[in-house]
Amino acid sequence: MDQQSTGEISIIVKWSGKEYPIEDLTVHDTVAVLKHEICKKTQVKPERQKLLNLKHKGKFATDDIRLGLLELKPNFKLMMVGSLEVDIEEASSKPDDIGNVINDLDNDDDDKVPLENKEVYLAKINKRVREYHINELNPPREGKRLLVLDIDYTLFDHRSAAENGAELMRPYLHEFLTSAYEHYDIAIWSATSMKWIVEKMKLLGVTSHSDYKLVFMLDSEAMITVHCPVRGVIEVKPLGVIWGKYEQYSSKNTIMFDDLRRNFLMNPKSGLRIKPFAGAHLNRHKDKELLKLSKYLRDIAENSDDFNELNHKKWESYKPKKRRELADE
Repeated sequence: MDQQSTGEISIIVKWSGKEYPIEDLTVHDTVAVLKHEICKKTQVKPERQKLLNLKHKGKFATDDIRLGLLELKPNFKLMMVGSLEVDIEEASSKPDDIGNVINDLDNDDDDKVPLENKEVYLAKINKRVREYHINELNPPREGKRLLVLDIDYTLFDHRSAAENGAELMRPYLHEFLTSAYEHYDIAIWSATSMKWIVEKMKLLGVTSHSDYKLVFMLDSEAMITVHCPVRGVIEVKPLGVIWGKYEQYSSKNTIMFDDLRRNFLMNPKSGLRIKPFAGAHLNRHKDKELLKLSKYLRDIAENSDDFNELNHKKWESYKPKKRRELADE
């Protein structure tokens, strides 16, 4: 079975005397997405990459060309020339200036399909469901909803200087998690490596707390790459990866907190953009976001059977149904 029939593409990039397998691609992805994946493996920014033998109609393939049009053989060996830059912090960092990526889909109707329903991205989610391993820390509890939390700027100010982790922890974190645990299984999903996540959770005392437990933690490997017309090529956190592995969780009972709205583009109705927590030394005495969100989580858990009916953008003005009925009398 060839790559065109399966829809998946595997490429081996040869650069600086080493070979790097690039497997998370489909025929619908563009050269720009390929360059983004190469950047994750090699740390060479997309604008610095020269792909020597990637041709389309006798010319070098431009960023807007779909990989399916290149008729690549399985494990095609791609020769790359490119230089590293000292300002690239880590392999998974996102390029600051990838330029404008043109959508080259042959079918204009595809542009009208919501991002979360596009087959190319649903296929990537299915691949994560098959291949990504979730290390379950504690078993899911029957009848509980699911709360998925980001770390950086959501629970923790990872940029400010401090003598210890407690000084960078968002105020009322443990009170918030203790309250949420009554109605929700709690998961962590951060766009970084699992090693980093584990260390930060230890630093904050989350994994050892006696009043609540985490069900599992996900890292950057569970994310997928998408092409957003407005933002270009970005990585997102598709909740479908979790829903595909755990039948008890779905859009009806899952909510995700993240300071970046783009992280839940694949599940816009399930995401709540939390106010970023930065400048801990200035704000830790006045930030009460988690206290207010504790109340919201409790209210929707007790009064909503289907989270799809909620508008999390207006969470601050949410009134439980019973409370609304009393107010109308």
